[in-house]
Amino acid sequence: MAAQCQLKLGFEAWEPYQYTALDNKPSGLDIELVQAIAQQMGCEIIAQQGSWTDLISSLKAGNVDLLLGASITPARQEYAHFSEPYRQEQFVLFVRSADVASYPQNNLAEFIGAGKKVGIISEYYYGTEFADLYNQAPLKQQFVEASLSELNLARLLDEDIDGMLEDSFVGHAMLRRKGLDKQIGAHSISMGNTDVFVMFSKATVKAEQVSAFNQALATIKADGRYNGIIQRYIH
Repeated sequence: MAAQCQLKLGFEAWEPYQYTALDNKPSGLDIELVQAIAQQMGCEIIAQQGSWTDLISSLKAGNVDLLLGASITPARQEYAHFSEPYRQEQFVLFVRSADVASYPQNNLAEFIGAGKKVGIISEYYYGTEFADLYNQAPLKQQFVEASLSELNLARLLDEDIDGMLEDSFVGHAMLRRKGLDKQIGAHSISMGNTDVFVMFSKATVKAEQVSAFNQALATIKADGRYNGIIQRYIH
């Protein structure tokens, strides 16, 4: 691709993957990875922050070219191309530490079947186990939607919900940052490990550009740049 190539990236506040640093620059694991890939492609990343719900709308309209940390769904495939998987994530249930012993322990179906309410983020994809439950009308009311993880956290502290689904890495980082890691912790219930992808707007990005992105991803994996970025965030 030409050196003057620009890609408009939409990102949400989802530390440590995506966030605005103290110097007001986009930062995080996903941001660093996509910047390294774009550099390999000869492209410049122009980033703008928003909520996931708004960013999905912007991608559909072609106002942003790509979003990070996405899962593939049939609905999204109507308006988006997807990269090769670039990392994995695991959503887990976070609950109030004082209540964890009294809660069902085995799976999400048992948890909501006991009448417990779970906070989720609108337009997130949590996997097939969640989708099967969410699509059952009698159970859907047990899921409380929010636009930001911080709102779910506030509802959990206020006992308006009994748990919240969040990426394990993100949830633990958020709790440490807010000094709440004693009050709220990870439950034994998780949604398992799943691949995540970069999602490209079909309105503005051609399939050839996605192929170039995948080639650049393979290159930074092969030459060690990918692992170098990952290791900085693990440690």
